Amino acid sequence: MPAVRSRTENWHRSLEQLCERNGSLEIAVARHYDDHMNGTGGGDNNLIWRVRLLSLSDEGIVIDQPSTLGQTIKLEKGLKLVAMMVIGQNRWMFRTEILAHIKHDLNERQRITALRLKWPQKVERCQRRAFYRVSTIALSLPKVLTYPLLDPATVWEAEEDSRARMATAHEALIRGEKLADVRPILPEVGPAFETTLVNIGGGGVGLLAEPDQNGLINRHRQYWLQLSLPPTIPVPFGVQARLAHVHVDSTQHVYMGMQFEFLQSPKYKKFLGDQICKYVTEMQREQLRRHREQHESES
Repeated sequence: MPAVRSRTENWHRSLEQLCERNGSLEIAVARHYDDHMNGTGGGDNNLIWRVRLLSLSDEGIVIDQPSTLGQTIKLEKGLKLVAMMVIGQNRWMFRTEILAHIKHDLNERQRITALRLKWPQKVERCQRRAFYRVSTIALSLPKVLTYPLLDPATVWEAEEDSRARMATAHEALIRGEKLADVRPILPEVGPAFETTLVNIGGGGVGLLAEPDQNGLINRHRQYWLQLSLPPTIPVPFGVQARLAHVHVDSTQHVYMGMQFEFLQSPKYKKFLGDQICKYVTEMQREQLRRHREQHESES
């Protein structure tokens, strides 16, 4: 039996081992989900959350709720998800959905709300150079302009500019006006390079950079990240982040674990969390709307 096929068929045991080690799954809201489509479709960006894998049973896979910047990301029952299991250099992807919100005992003193997911009907192993694509699923991940931050004291004005431009853009959309093409104010930064947003955690993000950026990355610890999430979030927004850890994978791409920082304006944390939550809410609304329309057309 070929090695790839063998590893794919043993995914269930790998998931059990991941749970025993208190590991995590990565999840994303499926865009324009349709069981008859090849991929998530639509071309919109997916956001991937890394969440704790809590337990496994015949009833389903239990995971923690995703969160960002102190805010829980509320995912609805029936929502279709793409899930990923990562062990070393190996990654498996599968489709699932939220079966229920349940109460889960972490220990004798702590009970949390968790998500129960449907067991997948099919699991596929990703190829090493296409970690977010298999034959039936293809995720599209946001690009992030990543600037070495030269003077953290200059961040405040850039944060205020992000908030002001976002408010102006939303007002223009409400009035049906065309958005003005205004460049964002930047703090004192070095030349930008492009990275890919590969996961979001409670207080930071994981970025993937090209191999030729390795030398530059290791010379800096503070960064200014500029992220675009159209069409829901109409203009790019920026955030200060500290490089927490670096890992070079087998393809020589550089994984950057980034921790958000709000030293200049603590209130900016809520603003940023609100934008991300808004984006996920719109993803859910769009998926459920399309799913409802599909059922109505078939009935």
